[in-house]
Amino acid sequence: MNKNFQILLVIPRYRYTTEPDYIYPFPIGLAYILAVLKKEGYNVDCLNLNHYRGSIEELMEQNLRKKQYDFVCTGSNALGYSIVKIIINSTREYSKARFILGGPIITTEPEFIYQDLKPDFGVLGEGEETIVELLKFLEKNKNLKKVKGIIFDNGGEIVITGKRESIKNLDSIPYPDFEGLEFEEQLGKAHCNDYFYENIFDYPRTYAILASRSCPFNCTFCYHDSIYRQRSLGNIMQELRGAVKKYRINLILMYDECFSINKERLKEFCKEIEKLRGEISWDLKVAAQLTVHNMDREILSLMKNAGVDTISYGFESFSPTVLRSMGKPITPEQINRAFHETLKAGIGIQANFIFGDIAETKETAKETLDWWKKNCQGQVGLGFIQPYPGSKIYKHCLEKGIIKNKLDFIKNKISMGHWFNMTDKMTDEEIKQLRSEILDSMGKYTKFVRPISIKKMKKSVYEFAVKCPFCGKVVSYKNCFVKDRFTYGFNLICRNCHMRFFVVSAIQKLAYKYYPKIRALRDYQKKAIEYFGKKKIKIRKS
Repeated sequence: MNKNFQILLVIPRYRYTTEPDYIYPFPIGLAYILAVLKKEGYNVDCLNLNHYRGSIEELMEQNLRKKQYDFVCTGSNALGYSIVKIIINSTREYSKARFILGGPIITTEPEFIYQDLKPDFGVLGEGEETIVELLKFLEKNKNLKKVKGIIFDNGGEIVITGKRESIKNLDSIPYPDFEGLEFEEQLGKAHCNDYFYENIFDYPRTYAILASRSCPFNCTFCYHDSIYRQRSLGNIMQELRGAVKKYRINLILMYDECFSINKERLKEFCKEIEKLRGEISWDLKVAAQLTVHNMDREILSLMKNAGVDTISYGFESFSPTVLRSMGKPITPEQINRAFHETLKAGIGIQANFIFGDIAETKETAKETLDWWKKNCQGQVGLGFIQPYPGSKIYKHCLEKGIIKNKLDFIKNKISMGHWFNMTDKMTDEEIKQLRSEILDSMGKYTKFVRPISIKKMKKSVYEFAVKCPFCGKVVSYKNCFVKDRFTYGFNLICRNCHMRFFVVSAIQKLAYKYYPKIRALRDYQKKAIEYFGKKKIKIRKS
């Protein structure tokens, strides 16, 4: 077999900047693709756009002029639309390489995205088996219609081949190849305040791991195109042991929101993590994503002893009506128990309530907001539901004309956190009022804290001494990244009581304090302009 294909795997830039940027979620999906390509013997170079100075066009040109590639590959979700478009256009301008695009961005809207972005091939769904088979067929000039899970142009006819079956045995997939994607460079540049779960360490070294794929549930705001599958615990621990010891990892980020459904599996995981912690000479913590199922005192105590420091929950709503509408198989009682028991166990919480579901009313929104005000003390975020491509509510928004233009939505609205009115039970004005109440509540109930002292360590990096507004403990946080020491604002979790608060400069604190009044004045001014603009003002002549 001819394995002489030269492939460039591009990691998209995650923020709009021309400077090196190391604050981004590492792309595990692309690391898996790199691993299978290397296993099959392909020649793969990698370009992590986040780590270099210059525009995307400049960086693509520099790399594409160095070498003649046969294929350029990347992947993303819909949020990366504009970046992916630049990557594809740059490839077209500076190379004759064919382009392969994967990820949710093309899986959720294959024909539409294919026609707009114009890659040569789109890989739909899980990509490990598909991309290897696609390359093998291209090597032998075989009929691409027989490759399941792709979209391509067949002489002017856009062809979407049959759906590929999900990979049944996740243990059969090679571990993701982080090394080739400059993972160690990102580790060395991490800061204490980059992400909430990293606050526990001054110099966090985080390793994210996918313990499963897809989801057994069918929430209306999520997109999953395959059945839920879990990796064996032995396979997970083998990857973790290798990574923790190789990279001196001190924080494991577990991606599997359904890990807590099987209580015995969770208990066994805690035992295995305790063993791993005993094998190394440095501290090791875990940040987990879990559902509220089985979150009782016993299991939380085991997790705390195993080094679990933060848990992310998907609360979404405290209204049983809205939870049912969302397809969320949890109850307000489970949310209440998980929230309070987690805090009692001394574990930090990250969770969100999202308003604006199809079934949302003023009454259901009040249910959620009232419980939040009474219980959460600023520990749970508030926002509006987003119709991500592929989800049921996305299809609802298209059918009802709420999303009028797909391209405008994907290109402009989704990445800007646009607020949509998806319910016929609330008017646009009522949605706007709810939004104002949410923003006001966040400003009122969030604990804004001024640091006791700030010490510069190096350019844009400081040590903050902060008194926790909950337990009163003064904690020093070194290695905090701050662009401007006069206008900063970021979340921290107390290392003593694990409650979250917001550290702000004096100027920012004033801005947050008076923002509701400024916004109200701006809205009043807008209404006045609209009102008087409609009136014909007569001027009396003397």
